[in-house]
Amino acid sequence: MASPRVSVIVPAWHAEATIGRAVHSLLAQSLPDWEAVVAADDDRDYRAILAGEGIADVRIRHVRTPRPRSGAPAARNAAWAAASGGVAAPLDADDVWLPGRLERLLPIAEARGAAADNVRVVEEATGTPIGHLFPEDGPDRVLDADAFLATSVPIMALVRRDAMTGWDADVDLCDDLPFNLRAIDRSGGLFVTAASFHEYRVRDGSICHSPDSDRRADRGYATCLARLATDGLGIRDPSIRETFRLALEAKRALNRAYAEWRARRPEGGTFQQFIAETDGRRP
Repeated sequence: MASPRVSVIVPAWHAEATIGRAVHSLLAQSLPDWEAVVAADDDRDYRAILAGEGIADVRIRHVRTPRPRSGAPAARNAAWAAASGGVAAPLDADDVWLPGRLERLLPIAEARGAAADNVRVVEEATGTPIGHLFPEDGPDRVLDADAFLATSVPIMALVRRDAMTGWDADVDLCDDLPFNLRAIDRSGGLFVTAASFHEYRVRDGSICHSPDSDRRADRGYATCLARLATDGLGIRDPSIRETFRLALEAKRALNRAYAEWRARRPEGGTFQQFIAETDGRRP
């Protein structure tokens, strides 16, 4: 049987409340030539959970990480190791795709090596939009390392197999940064559509928005800095490595500003709320 054009990579940890919605958004895609690999990083039976949501599609397969709580990067790697598609498309279990995402982005990723869209940030509890990766009325664009590192919204790029290097299991919370930079390094740039096809859901209780997210992010930045000085994080272009080093120092400063902002607010707040309210500047 021919391999699917794209493998959708779904890491799952305590995702029973949201994974059905994420997979339903995959089933609604206008392009049908995909497989999905769900990687459980806990003791849940996601095959049964999805069946309880009325989902039993032969294109969906299930694997597990070697040990629970290995982390999202390790779960994505476990899923990718079992995948056979020509392009990887990560889908977090609490996010949502619009129906035309694969149809629009997959041909671009196949041709150019990597592609993404203008991510829409949405408050999970209310469904209220918080912001976008770029202004909604902007153009399609190709991000180099500098332009990518100036962004503050996670980008879940589709990456062609020959540009894929996997995710860094030792990088806490910001593993999307070296992943996307290696894709840029290997493909010559990350094409981003002006249209939004991906809703990044900001959810209380998620790992990215937990009370210790600022400390975890700082550990991830520190790990990236240490590895840049040793193995270069697998980034081949020395100019991209240096750009990343400088950007990490700026991101650590922004992360400290976020921690100070949140400490002054009795109700707390997520990093994406901080970015939306302050435009990424120290308040």
